[in-house]
Amino acid sequence: MNPALQGYLAAVEEVLHEASALHEAAGELLSVAELVDANTELALAINDGSVPVASRRAVLDDLLEGKVRPEVKSLIHQAVSVIPASELESSFHWLYSQMNTAAERGPNVDGESDDEVLLGRLGSRNRVSGYAAAVFETVTSAELEEIEDQLFRFARTVENSKPLRGALGDRELPVSLRQQVIADLFGDQVLPATKRLAAYAVRGGRARDIVATLDALVQDAARARGWRVARVQAATEVDASQQEGLAEALGRLTGGPVELQVTIDHELLGGVVVQVGDLLIDGSARHRLNELKEHLLMSEAAYQIPEGRETADG
Repeated sequence: MNPALQGYLAAVEEVLHEASALHEAAGELLSVAELVDANTELALAINDGSVPVASRRAVLDDLLEGKVRPEVKSLIHQAVSVIPASELESSFHWLYSQMNTAAERGPNVDGESDDEVLLGRLGSRNRVSGYAAAVFETVTSAELEEIEDQLFRFARTVENSKPLRGALGDRELPVSLRQQVIADLFGDQVLPATKRLAAYAVRGGRARDIVATLDALVQDAARARGWRVARVQAATEVDASQQEGLAEALGRLTGGPVELQVTIDHELLGGVVVQVGDLLIDGSARHRLNELKEHLLMSEAAYQIPEGRETADG
């Protein structure tokens, strides 16, 4: 199964275990899988790879709203985001199977599964990034910035300490012992989310790749921070209710809550321009006018008579 989804699931299982809700979540995942199996139109809609991911997520988000736990909805959302459309239905059954196993034995918080042993360097990093994606959804933008800084400083500490690097990179040491080393080093000096991420870097990543895995987490945090901030340029003032509606719509599009940074640009003439990370949405009147102008110019060029060619009347 996709490593990023493996990591995301691991983080969600930890949260559900704390809430004693693993059995409930497993049952809801089974219901979702069976619903998709039984509904041909729904299955076709979410399995169509030509349909944008955001649109397929929206179909399931609307269907599951208020019917399953938020964690289950997030798992389904993530599966649509990272799993090829042709494998999506089977991924729902896989999620149920894994969650049901976790409900029976508890989440695997300090050991290594067969999947974790077999994954290569890139797969391991993708799994850790998947775990981080779930953790980042539970923190604020300000906390994300702090997590990024704390992980960066910890990575430099590990990099510059041969004994520490050796201990965390020793596959012969049980995962639980390596995680305890991290817990002892951190104490109460960092955010709980930072502790979770560093502990999972030891469990889900490759032991001898620990510094690179931590650095990858720093990049993930920076990227997530960029996606959590929506830079909005508006032609006129955007009132509180409009901002709330825009933030809600962008949250559905990006898969998590966003923070708006609104500036006024009268040259837009009307509408808004929104940038969230690499995503740019230009709904300004100026943009529409430019598109209309370009369309008219292309139409005019299409109807011009090539030079030297006479008309039928000539």
